[in-house]
Formats: sequence, structure tokens, C-alpha cells
Amino acid sequence: MDRAKAGYQGIFGVDPYFDEPFYAGFNIEGYELGLDPATSSTPPGPGGAVAYWCVEDIELGVGRFTETGAEVRAPVQDVDGGVKVVKLADPDGNLLGLIENLAFKLPA
Repeated sequence: MDRAKAGYQGIFGVDPYFDEPFYAGFNIEGYELGLDPATSSTPPGPGGAVAYWCVEDIELGVGRFTETGAEVRAPVQDVDGGVKVVKLADPDGNLLGLIENLAFKLPA
């Protein structure tokens, strides 16, 4: 949990607003990023759905994640219409994705 918290602090540049051994919550521009260390019902690592974070520049996003220990699991792909995606694994092996979509406007 400490490694995951430190990694996401480095990626997003914010500290958790809620930080307890059973849950850490980050406010990422109005969106909740929650870390739950419970592994009894869901073991850590890849599997299931992949959540995607929208970024303005996917190459910059990949750089931020890999600088903090994430690994690229599927390279950046242009999937059509200028939409680019990439799959990564955080330092604990949890899969996540980044998406660059010029039609989607991030909050200012």
C-alpha cells in the first residue's frame, strides 16, 4: 500500500486527502482515486476490467507513470480518429490504461 500511495503521489503530484491503513483516497481534479489494500476478495495484479485515465498527451502520461515504476504492458496505439490508448501496470502489477481523445475535453 505504501508503494502504491507513493507512486500515485508522484504521478499526480497530490497527497491523499484520506489516508488510513484500510483505504487511501486521492482527489484527482474532482475524481476519486481509491486504494484498497484488501486482498481477501480481489488479489492484486492483472485481471478483470482496465480503468482508463484520460490525458491530454499520452506520451507525457506514459513518461509520468513509468518514472514512478509503472511498466508498459501494451504500447501506445492509435485506435482511430486520433484516439490513442496504452495499457500499463503499476508497481504492484495492477493494470490501468491511459487514453488520449481529442474529442474529450478535460476540466480546466
